[in-house]
Amino acid sequence: QVHLVESGGGLVQAGGSLRLSCAASGRTFSSYAMGWFRQAPGKEREFVAAISWSGAITYYVDSVKGRFTISRDNAKNTVNLQMNSLKPEDTAVYYCAADYYQGYLRRSVYEYDYWGQGTQVTVSS
Repeated sequence: QVHLVESGGGLVQAGGSLRLSCAASGRTFSSYAMGWFRQAPGKEREFVAAISWSGAITYYVDSVKGRFTISRDNAKNTVNLQMNSLKPEDTAVYYCAADYYQGYLRRSVYEYDYWGQGTQVTVSS
């Protein structure tokens, strides 16, 4: 079992930066690939980024490539999402999630096993 808690959300102007963090409980954190998803009002939850259990492989949705960076620290049981050059369309509730699958990084919400409660990110124009 993995319990996830996100933090770091807030209000920022377009072009600004935020760093989201996700703290995980459980001794098996390093066994999970980790992902970040987001959900804007009236829209479905969508994939943003994922990172392999070792941190060696990352995967991003095209709309955030070059602006967002996912990283993890297995010693601290944390996964982070550094978000730069933020745009109003990045406004959403951001969720971290854990995927026990040991193969390729996945982007479907149905394939992740554990979820945090979410943190709000609002980008003003």
